[in-house]
Amino acid sequence: MDQFNPGLRNLVNLGKSYEKSVTAMALAGKAYFDAVSKIGETAIVSPVSRELGVVLMEIAEAQKKVHSDLEDNFKRFHRDVIIELEKKTEMDVKYMNATFKRYQSEHKVKQESLDRSQTDLKKLRRKSQGKHSSKYELRENEYLQTISSRQMDMQKFIADGCREALLEEKRRFCFLADKHCMFSCQISNFYENAKEILSVKIPTWQEKCSDITKVPDSVVSMIEGLSVVPQQSPLVDHYNRVNVDSGPPPAPPLKAQFSPLANMFNQEPTFPIGDGSLSRSTSQSSGLNVSKKFRVRTIFPHTAGNNNTLLSFDEGDIITLLIQEEKDGWLYGELENTQQRGWFPSSYCRTYTESVVSNRGGNPFAMVKLKPTVTNDRSAPLI
Repeated sequence: MDQFNPGLRNLVNLGKSYEKSVTAMALAGKAYFDAVSKIGETAIVSPVSRELGVVLMEIAEAQKKVHSDLEDNFKRFHRDVIIELEKKTEMDVKYMNATFKRYQSEHKVKQESLDRSQTDLKKLRRKSQGKHSSKYELRENEYLQTISSRQMDMQKFIADGCREALLEEKRRFCFLADKHCMFSCQISNFYENAKEILSVKIPTWQEKCSDITKVPDSVVSMIEGLSVVPQQSPLVDHYNRVNVDSGPPPAPPLKAQFSPLANMFNQEPTFPIGDGSLSRSTSQSSGLNVSKKFRVRTIFPHTAGNNNTLLSFDEGDIITLLIQEEKDGWLYGELENTQQRGWFPSSYCRTYTESVVSNRGGNPFAMVKLKPTVTNDRSAPLI
């Protein structure tokens, strides 16, 4: 029993540490599955990953429910086990000290009474050793009966004390075992509930993520629709023929709107893209018929709306410039994939490095650039 109370105090301290670690684990698990749920919300937006997003959110909710139940069980563990053990420890210290003092006091009284009776008997026997010993026999028998009664009382007191101490020891261990049996029952119910929550949904979750090549029918229809080459509208042909015959329409009267996102891209040379003149090897007197068509790549989509003179395009389209000079922020060109022509903001595109060169005259030296010299002598051609 001397080792029981110190061991119980240590058990209480370890139980508190146990509860804190489980609470920290539950909080960390909640934060983790909150992040999983956020990723699931992102996946729901995608048409092809919508089902997987639902799976991630359902898994996160189920796991958070399990962690919440575990945290509730350990709150009951703290209330029903740790606090009760702590109270029991304090009460045991007081009870054991008071009981032991009372036992010592009663044992001392009984032992002194027995010793006193034995001392009186010895004195009486010394007196009875004379001539008249018969008159002391009655008193001696009385002393013997008293001593025997007090010895029996002492033995009974010691036996009762031993029995009470053993029962008290058993009560303490029984209390400890009963509290942990109750806690074990709660944990068993927790695991059964967690198994019931997860086992019902796990097959459905596994089925949805087992085949990565399976996509929804709506996505398949969308992909098939993208693979069909759209036919050009007769209105576009008519519009192009009119533009070719009559020349480009006048530029819009308002200055083109500058895109606020254009500064995010690498700065490109300002328009006009061309030099405005050909190299020295290509002059009017040479008679060469060389034209260089410059192209640009769009970096933002543009919608013409109801204005027929403007050009609509998507991000990444290639446009051939038909008028290289920029007019109030507008450029005029032809969209390569649809052959539509129109004006568009110059800030919505950047120079496309590959250029289309047409050599109508067939002169092999049309692409020759001569090295500039100080005198009238010409150096070797630089190709």
